[in-house]
Amino acid sequence: MSEGKQQGVAGTLELKEVSKAFPSGGKTVEALKNITFTVQPSEFVVFVGPSGCGKSTLLNLIAGFEPPTSGEILLDGVRVERPHQDRLMMFQEHGLFPWLNVINNISYGLRWKYRFQRKRRRERARELIRMVHLEEFEKAWIYELSGGMKQRVALARALAPDPKLLMIDEPFPALDALARQKLYGDLQAIFSETRKTVLSVTHDTREAACLGDRVVVLTGRPAIIKTVVPIDLPRPRDINDPRVAEYAGRIMSELESKDA
Repeated sequence: MSEGKQQGVAGTLELKEVSKAFPSGGKTVEALKNITFTVQPSEFVVFVGPSGCGKSTLLNLIAGFEPPTSGEILLDGVRVERPHQDRLMMFQEHGLFPWLNVINNISYGLRWKYRFQRKRRRERARELIRMVHLEEFEKAWIYELSGGMKQRVALARALAPDPKLLMIDEPFPALDALARQKLYGDLQAIFSETRKTVLSVTHDTREAACLGDRVVVLTGRPAIIKTVVPIDLPRPRDINDPRVAEYAGRIMSELESKDA
């Protein structure tokens, strides 16, 4: 089965004994070791761990930007070997095009999906603009937007081609607390509406507990999966909810335990 033949609302992601090593100063440095995990369709899974533990490396492997040193990654049974629009990422830096306005940034990735259908591209972009609550800024330039608004545009652009898997690589730390809280709410609403499979990485345990259905705790160098914490809370969740804080404390305890 060739990659990309079938496009769906959500996908099943399988990591099988995935390891990654990099050459460094004449030596080989292991970043990830034997990561085995399955993400179910329409599940929101957060990988959490300290800075530098390999979280972003893991997303890069799933996105197809780099190959694993060993093991395999499958999306709906198809081996991941290169980047594809069924797996799209929202990066730490929004990466928006400053020479395009909001609607053209969002519709940019649709040129290949609706190659000769400019009207359909605009319709799809406006659907996403409404979803991220930027209707009044459709024609705004990127420099005119706040940090939180830029990240909402980046989220809409990642969702525009209707990927099976949305990946989120720590896009929130540079935002102020109010903007982050608003984005957490928007992201949960979009997740509930689209039922995408979402994979996120963060070092913020409160964020992980607020967003995830399950939180995968990565520890060690090379990083391994230490434990998985299910988050049994209804949505939408408030980042300031004491129940979210309780789960965050549990995750932090796993990160700080002596056998981590």
